[in-house]
Amino acid sequence: MKKGLESEACSIDTPGNLVESDAGNNSNNGASAKEKYMLSSSGEPENIQLKPSRETSRKKLCGYLNKLGIKGPIKTWKSRWFFYDENKCHLLYYRTAQDVNPLGSVDLSSASFDCKLENGEGVFEIRTPSRVFTLKAISKQAMMYWLQQLQIRRWEFCNTQIRFPVGSSQLLNEPLAGKTNVTDNKDFLPLVKTPTEVVGLKAASLPAPQTSTALQNISLKHPWTEIQNTVYNICGSKQLWGDNGNIFSFNEFQEHPDNPEEEQEAEMEAGFAVKEGIPENGRMETRLNWVRKARWKNSGFPGLPDELSRERNPVDKVSVLQQQILTLTEEVKSQKELVKLLHKALEAAQQEKRVSSMYLTAAEDKDRLELVRHKVRQIADLTGRLEALEQEKKELEQNLALRDSHIQELKEHVQLLMEKNHAKQGVIMALTEQMAQELSDPLQEANTVTTLYKQQEEIEHLKDDIDAYKTQNQFLNSEIHQVTRLWTRVAENEKALLMKCACLQARNCQMESKYLTVLRKLQEAVPGVPGSHAEFVRSLIQEALQWNVKEEVGESINLNPVSEYDEYGFMTVPDYEVEDWKLLAKIQALEIKSNNLRSQEVVEKPLRDRWNSIGELSTSAELKSLIRNGIPVEHRQRVWRWIVSRHCSHLPDHYQRLLRQSKSTEHAACRQIELDLPRTLTNNKHFSSPTSQLIPRLRRVLLAFSWHNPAIGYCQGLNRLAAVALLVLEDEESAFWCLVHIVENLMPADYYSNTLITSQVDQRVFKDFLSEKLPRLMAHFEQYRIDVSLITFNWFLVAFVDSLVSDILLRVWDAFLYEGTKVIFRYALAIFKYNEEEILRIHDSVEIYQYLRFFTRMIMDGRKLMNIAFNDLNPFPMKLLRNRRSMHREELERELHELERIKAAYVKERAEQGPQDLKEAVSEEEEEI
Repeated sequence: MKKGLESEACSIDTPGNLVESDAGNNSNNGASAKEKYMLSSSGEPENIQLKPSRETSRKKLCGYLNKLGIKGPIKTWKSRWFFYDENKCHLLYYRTAQDVNPLGSVDLSSASFDCKLENGEGVFEIRTPSRVFTLKAISKQAMMYWLQQLQIRRWEFCNTQIRFPVGSSQLLNEPLAGKTNVTDNKDFLPLVKTPTEVVGLKAASLPAPQTSTALQNISLKHPWTEIQNTVYNICGSKQLWGDNGNIFSFNEFQEHPDNPEEEQEAEMEAGFAVKEGIPENGRMETRLNWVRKARWKNSGFPGLPDELSRERNPVDKVSVLQQQILTLTEEVKSQKELVKLLHKALEAAQQEKRVSSMYLTAAEDKDRLELVRHKVRQIADLTGRLEALEQEKKELEQNLALRDSHIQELKEHVQLLMEKNHAKQGVIMALTEQMAQELSDPLQEANTVTTLYKQQEEIEHLKDDIDAYKTQNQFLNSEIHQVTRLWTRVAENEKALLMKCACLQARNCQMESKYLTVLRKLQEAVPGVPGSHAEFVRSLIQEALQWNVKEEVGESINLNPVSEYDEYGFMTVPDYEVEDWKLLAKIQALEIKSNNLRSQEVVEKPLRDRWNSIGELSTSAELKSLIRNGIPVEHRQRVWRWIVSRHCSHLPDHYQRLLRQSKSTEHAACRQIELDLPRTLTNNKHFSSPTSQLIPRLRRVLLAFSWHNPAIGYCQGLNRLAAVALLVLEDEESAFWCLVHIVENLMPADYYSNTLITSQVDQRVFKDFLSEKLPRLMAHFEQYRIDVSLITFNWFLVAFVDSLVSDILLRVWDAFLYEGTKVIFRYALAIFKYNEEEILRIHDSVEIYQYLRFFTRMIMDGRKLMNIAFNDLNPFPMKLLRNRRSMHREELERELHELERIKAAYVKERAEQGPQDLKEAVSEEEEEI
């Protein structure tokens, strides 16, 4: 085998440049479709030498195979010249070895191989995701050689070509882990000896296998390719005919020595001169002409000089030449059409270049605005690239599914072969016993010889079948082993593509955010620019605000930077009436999306993996840490139900009984509930309309709670708590018990009473903590007489609903349901800590109040807020919170008693002064009369 590999090897030796083609370097540049060699551009043509290399070169995988063609019910075998393209891992096939353009190709990078003995000797299959190719070699040895070599080339290509997508992070720049060495198939199938007479470049010099009819081997599916190959051979032949001035002269060809190695050497040397544009000297020209004549002689095309020489009639010669002229004329016409199309494409590219140059050289404001529009087009182009990446990901997933199914089929096939082997062994044993019985009977001795001979023949056939099945089994085992390793590589590549997609999404969000920031700055400067420019800026802003409506993508990974709603129906970009606020809201949504994407692989994925590994939930420090980091969407409903069930015993049929009671008797709070329903979560699509499906369900939950807890009945704010519970838990009864858990277990008593006394106590406690944790900020508030309770009272009453963005809000609720009201204090302090520097820069009480109205919506990094709440504000003991609540409650109750006493004294005083004032008023009227 080594001798066959080395005899056909060639390397190109130029001064100062040596290019080798070995088994470890399969990617060659500037190669033709059949012979992949690389020639350095710096070498001089005079110094080109072709010499055999037995150490560094590698034999080309090519040869004649029969390909099964199917046209409806008709199946025919057609002889094709197959050649392996190492650059693309494609198996190209031609009609003959002398053709230039292939009739088709087989993509081996995602293909698998199979051989079935039922199909006949030498028949094997190449299965690709789109098609199954059935091929036939001249012998079993040639078939096994082709299969083994194709396996090796596929393995080498996959290991050398698969790379991680290039990104900004260091992880994306690293190649796929794993060795690139060729799979060691010796454990499964020994290396097959190379059949040099049917494989390799020597096979190209042999005549093509003959078919029963002349037209049987012509491809009717590729007529244009057949014509091009024919015209190429004709053109090459005509150039040779004119060398000696006589088209029938073959002296030069006949005088050339018939040496196959020199033929290949001259052919490759001539190919280099033609493909690289090297001027030919006399020696090179002679060798090139000889090679062309050799190809022409073997091509077998009708109408070549052999036929012309046999035609003694000049009229017949002229007719043949006229037919060739017509064929070449049609080729020239098609080439002219191609040149026209290329001219049009070149003019369009030049026009685009001129327009871009005008943009770059612009100096006025109007032209700069045009540049902004140019940036918009760039963003659209980026979106297109992202869609292409998503399409590539889908294709990889389909390939994985196909390979998984194929592996399962191979396993079933191996099991079937083992069962067949076992059955055949049983047959052999039965035949052996029967033969022994017949030999022991003297009466049947006459028929024993004949029967024994037949049985021996059957045994030999069975042994051959067993050997064949063993070989097939070894090959299938090697195929399963290699396909499994390739599947692992593809899975790792898919993971890398997902990481790159997330990085590109984050970059896209950042770019769009910066673009919107520029538009906002231009919007602020609109009063100082001309009217036409101001109108153009407004149109750009309107277009940017409508992006999320235009770009709705329904795919597994949403490539749109900001979708209209999140998983629970909250608007990602609030619909403000003021245009400036609309831009600001979209910028914030983009920043939040960018932060989430950047932390997806580093933070979110490990946390999600930890959540997936948790089975039955139980109270622990690890679970507490996971809940503080936020519960993934797919686990949130399950965890919330578990938390509520730990503290509330679900009474059977209790909720249904309360609903029946609310239908039979109208509660006093019904009117207030009906007034608050349309004002519940107006930024959520499930509650934004009176006809929304969740509105009736929310009404039933609130009415049931008003009958369940008559002491409270209904208080404004409970509608928002119940609405959030409905969005996450989806079930009415579960949302009802979640509301009961919040009001009766988490919040202190009287938190939602008529006096809201405990809520007022918490505001005083919060001011104490604010003075201790953030003394500079509290001093700033006192300096400008800012009462933070006007802002924070609603935070505590509804647990930040309608104050924080939905993503951060639900993380707060995760910890709030598990740990209690201490979480609200932590996050309230963290919000002020997050924006402390911004607040300290404001030195006007009105501006401070305006900033505090919406500054919670300015928080874009939920991870940073969580770290401030649970790390920077430590220690925060629950015992201290209880002591402060008790102290301030006593103070507040004393103040309320004092107010009640003052009020009673005032009423009593007014009651005593009332009659005397009336008498004085009457006497004054009488005096006037």
